[in-house]
Amino acid sequence: MTNAPTSKTLSPGFRYATSADVSAIVGLVESAYRGAASRAGWTTEADLLAGRRTDAEEIGQLLAGSEGRFVLLEEGGELLASCYIEKKGDACYFGMFSVRPLRQGGGIGRRVVAEVERLARQDWACSSVEMAVIDVRDELMAWYGRRGYARTGRFSPFPYGDERFGIPLRDDLRFEYVVKPLGGEA
Repeated sequence: MTNAPTSKTLSPGFRYATSADVSAIVGLVESAYRGAASRAGWTTEADLLAGRRTDAEEIGQLLAGSEGRFVLLEEGGELLASCYIEKKGDACYFGMFSVRPLRQGGGIGRRVVAEVERLARQDWACSSVEMAVIDVRDELMAWYGRRGYARTGRFSPFPYGDERFGIPLRDDLRFEYVVKPLGGEA
């Protein structure tokens, strides 16, 4: 199924996604980033992008691929958060990070970031965690900065015209990579 490294022990509440989780992941990602539901949290992109953030096909392809894994955080049977992680050389790419909007601001995001960093360091032997963030998301850049992620000044263009990434509502979008070096044991 996957060649991605696996953890012998995920922290309590965390697990790796399976194909049975596709629709729950899509629903969570959509609710965290787009539409009216996303406005209940602070991570919404609804003022920047319309349309969908992802779909079942994309999530299914990522799950079926051999490069990475989705990490889920559940509590009482409810999916609270998810993210996609992929080993790329010495780095762990961290993306599609989503927390249920009504639960944002309560420490769930910090728990997920800490678990990803632990997995990257201990199980995947990565020296850093890297992600791409829409650079006009100042509040999000500041949140990652408080967690030790530094802006790199390395950019990639936003994929205008590819509606799989949404329909841009402004013409100045691009991604900036942020990175956090990982030290010793957690």
